[in-house]
Amino acid sequence: MSYQDTVEQLYALGHELATTPSHKFDLAYVRTMLEALGHPERRFASVLIAGTNGKGSTAATLASILRVAGYKTALYSSPHLVRINERLRVNGEPISDAEFGAIHDRVERIAQDLLQAGKLPWHPSFFEMLTVMAFEYFASVGVEIAVLEVGMGGRLDATNVVEPLISVIADIALDHQKYLGNTIAEIAAEKAGIIRANGVLVTLPQHPQSNDVIGRAVLEKNAHAISAAQYVPPVSPGAATYLAGRTIPERGRNRYPLTVMGEEIDADSPLAGRHQLRNVALAIAAAEALAQFGFNVTPKQIEQGIRETHWPGRFQVLPPSPATYQRETVLDVAHNPAGAWALRSALSETFPGRELTFVFAAMRDKPLREIAEILFPIAEQVVVTQVANPRAATTGELLEAASRTGVSLHAEETVAAALARARELTKPDGVIVVTGSIFLVGEAMSLFGLQA
Repeated sequence: MSYQDTVEQLYALGHELATTPSHKFDLAYVRTMLEALGHPERRFASVLIAGTNGKGSTAATLASILRVAGYKTALYSSPHLVRINERLRVNGEPISDAEFGAIHDRVERIAQDLLQAGKLPWHPSFFEMLTVMAFEYFASVGVEIAVLEVGMGGRLDATNVVEPLISVIADIALDHQKYLGNTIAEIAAEKAGIIRANGVLVTLPQHPQSNDVIGRAVLEKNAHAISAAQYVPPVSPGAATYLAGRTIPERGRNRYPLTVMGEEIDADSPLAGRHQLRNVALAIAAAEALAQFGFNVTPKQIEQGIRETHWPGRFQVLPPSPATYQRETVLDVAHNPAGAWALRSALSETFPGRELTFVFAAMRDKPLREIAEILFPIAEQVVVTQVANPRAATTGELLEAASRTGVSLHAEETVAAALARARELTKPDGVIVVTGSIFLVGEAMSLFGLQA
């Protein structure tokens, strides 16, 4: 089967949450697949990372640190920006088209055999297939450690079949309530499902309800909890003295001194915005905690790994160029209220006094009105559009959701047209902000000729 046929066959299973009924989230079926493949997930060490926001940034930073330290490191993430191959990376490189097709064929044959034998009640879902493919690929190329980003929740996520050396829980907020629950506590309980009995958990203090749920889970499972708080630099107005005399970071980066393992490092991260300070801290704490399992990294390797982290589409600042219509452009995935607040804070800090034009699209199942009312008031104008996804909100739905924001609203039916309209509306010294769905950011990257 060709690569294109493989991708089309996977998408035919139902992209992400669009057509997946809740009864299909059952780890028993993933384990049945893995058993038939000889349990590839047991042939490498793993770190499992859950959270509503920041889990991908944490995973990318930790994977970069481990790669710099000399370990053959895999990163499994979701969803992708431009190409599905991005989800399966080894030492920073996405799986090739040929390998992707070969791994899919192998896993698909197993699935068909199990279906015929009555060992599976239905074909594995899109995410289940990709997760099994990732484990098979990582094992086949001799990965030493895999950093695994949970797709959604944790307890019933397909990634949760591994026995991780370390579990990491990033910040928890309301999202995917249809599947995870309607309160922070209910969602935190799903995330806490990745904590193992007598295992190690790396996390940070956060919402009181999350802290209570996670704390109880740690006690019940006799787990060892590690706080990454020592690696979060001060961010209060009085923190200016902490940075006195330090190099000012270039736009689109965070840079600050940290003491790690008794040695001062220059934490220079391409992940901008104050919210990313917490994610980098989690990655540092996880890297340090891995030493008890024989994965040793030095402070200088942590410093280099942070600096070389590649995680595009997260407050990614593009300079003016012909591709970006000669306007400074920001790409950011802000697909829930917590992400919207983080983006608003980062924009206010990075571009004070600059005119902002938003290009926005989102999925219909998101709290569109709340996101619009958080983000849009800081913009001069907003162009809403629709991405090619069955869950996507229409421009009409987005206009209705934003009707009370008081901002100048425009609508274009395609992303290309929306970007062109944004250029027309934005003054030469203004900033275009492409945000909302990860699918919008990915489509914009393709139009700009960028690789993910």
